[in-house]
Amino acid sequence: MCLLVGISAGTLPAQDDELERPEVLKLVFEGVDKANKGELQRSIATEESHCKNLLAKPFCLFTKWKIFYDRHYLEETEFRRDVLRIRVFYWKRGYREAEVDTVVQRGDKGVRITFKIDEGRPTRVSSIVVRRAGDVLTNREVGNLMRIRAGEPLDLFALDSSKVLLRDRLFERGYADGDVIVDTVVVDDSLKTAAIQMTVLPKWRTTVGKITIKGDSNISERTIRNSLVLKEGRVYRRSDLLQSQRNLYESNLFRQATIVIPPKGDSTKEIEVSVREAPLREMRTSGGFNTVDFIQLEQRFTRYNFLGGARRLDLRGVVGNILAPQLNGALIFKNVTRSLTPSEEDVFLRPTWSASADFTQPWFRDPRNSIGLSIFGHRRSAPDIFIDRGYGLSATFTRLMAYRAPASLNYRFEVTKVEAGDVYYCQNFGVCELNTIGALRRSQHLSPLSLSVFTDRTNDLFYPTSGYILRGDAEHASAFTLSDFRYNRVFGEANKYWAVGKRGAIATRLRSGFVRALESTSLAVGEADDPRGSILHPRKRFYAGGSQSVRGFGENQLGPRVLTVDPSRLKDDDLEGPECTDATIIDGSCNPNAADLPSSEFQPRPTGGTSLLEGSVEYRFPLWDKIGGAVFVDAAVVGEGSTTLVKGTGAITPGFGFRYYSSAGAIRVDLGFRPKLTEDLPVVTQIIREDGEIEIRALDARRRYSPVDATGGFLSEVTNRLALHLSIGQAF
Repeated sequence: MCLLVGISAGTLPAQDDELERPEVLKLVFEGVDKANKGELQRSIATEESHCKNLLAKPFCLFTKWKIFYDRHYLEETEFRRDVLRIRVFYWKRGYREAEVDTVVQRGDKGVRITFKIDEGRPTRVSSIVVRRAGDVLTNREVGNLMRIRAGEPLDLFALDSSKVLLRDRLFERGYADGDVIVDTVVVDDSLKTAAIQMTVLPKWRTTVGKITIKGDSNISERTIRNSLVLKEGRVYRRSDLLQSQRNLYESNLFRQATIVIPPKGDSTKEIEVSVREAPLREMRTSGGFNTVDFIQLEQRFTRYNFLGGARRLDLRGVVGNILAPQLNGALIFKNVTRSLTPSEEDVFLRPTWSASADFTQPWFRDPRNSIGLSIFGHRRSAPDIFIDRGYGLSATFTRLMAYRAPASLNYRFEVTKVEAGDVYYCQNFGVCELNTIGALRRSQHLSPLSLSVFTDRTNDLFYPTSGYILRGDAEHASAFTLSDFRYNRVFGEANKYWAVGKRGAIATRLRSGFVRALESTSLAVGEADDPRGSILHPRKRFYAGGSQSVRGFGENQLGPRVLTVDPSRLKDDDLEGPECTDATIIDGSCNPNAADLPSSEFQPRPTGGTSLLEGSVEYRFPLWDKIGGAVFVDAAVVGEGSTTLVKGTGAITPGFGFRYYSSAGAIRVDLGFRPKLTEDLPVVTQIIREDGEIEIRALDARRRYSPVDATGGFLSEVTNRLALHLSIGQAF
């Protein structure tokens, strides 16, 4: 076996002075096929000069200041060791005859280094024999836990991972002192094969002995013991140990919480829990602004160990619309009350607010249980659309069924009142009759009883490449739950992930749900005449479209929608073709397609559906360092008024995007393409009656609507088919 090290295009300079050492301008790996170049580069000491991060990239184009740019210099000793490091890197992965040559090309400003690698033939595993003492683990379990398999390269990392997984499974069965021994690895250099023999030794069953608590002063020992899933006399399991550690940290009562793992050799484990307590009070103030909601301030206060027993009290208050009258329409802020009268404008520019007090009791009768109580109130507004007032309380019981698998039962009682024009009720509740709208304007109860289950079996919280996530929600609201809006609602979601190569992944998602109003809703809200029998609160309808849904559409813009239009535009004398009149608008015979009115005069507003079927497939792949790319296809059908989706509105939208993988999650830019543009949508408008009151009118004919007018040209049509989304976190 030979090692080739070549130096060309000049000799390496002296190492006495950093300024005399050449800068590494470029580092290249040639011949890398079976290994990940990123992992290979991180395994060596030599680095090329580079921009510090993605945000500094634009500055690095013009300057190499230290604040933006990291310079790295060639060190001869480490450079020669890197050749050995690369060979060891390949050797551990089964490529035991890898050869490395190097080329250093010198220029005026620095050097370009090339590692030429001949990976060679791998040494493959010819057979694996795992001997088991006892019947603690079945052959099938052992096979599923093995990360090294016959026919694959002799990867020592995969072999070590197999040993760890087998030990952990023994620990979970109560055999904490169990061991996995690699008896022999017989390598045949001539045939490039290796035969592996392993032995699984469960040894003895282990139980929890005496538990000792240290470091507690303000927190009672009883509180700490209640957080522990480990109990004296129970079987000593790995999952109980991890969950006990997690409970201590998630309580926020301790800066440090350590469970000392007892030594092996004794079937009864004496356990020591050592804690260092944290401050029991926390206060945080934050603020921000946007162009629609103006200035907002938020205040939070948390009291840990409230009334003892690790109970927690969270107080939160938010005030918005600060300085709205002064900022409305000024500087960067939009004029959000352009179409309102002075009296209406004053109402919408008043401060908005929300407040809540949440009380949590963890470890309720069991470390896996918790209960929560909440009191809340709010005044929210959507400019020119509605003002939503509400207050109430909620109660929640949560049970951790398994690791990362909670189930929650929640009851929420809310008194809600919405102040809005007739168009809002016609749009969001799906009813345009004046009597029904009048009933909906009164205070109503929205009080569902819900059950939620969740399971997360992915390998990474932010960037999963394998595993799955399951979620299910069921809601019921009726006279039994003291609700005026009465319905049954079911929703489910499943995500599945597959690794592709070293850093790529295929992610899939399937969502489905339906909601049905109960017949007694119309009587409960004070309106017996509901011709459609489908009064639903808009919060409980289904919507699609947006950065975490079908990305070819804007937020909630896929599904049933209604068009609103100013009646004066329908009666414009300057339009070509027959215009509408007051009489035709009142009786609904006005044809919104007859006049030459552009689509831009109509505002599409989502009404939501009663059923949903949505799916996505996304391929995520690395591009450079922390930057990745993705191609995806999203599809959904949002139905209305039926248990099937045949009459629904649906679309399939492909797209692509880029991700910057930060420590807080993926910073995501997605561009979705919407192939379908033209729809037949219902049209509603307003009229002024003889008594001066405004009344809603739904036109008989539907509008043939397209957001792209033919006059826009080819470029306009293409750009309007695109939807750009900027967000943080993966789409699913």
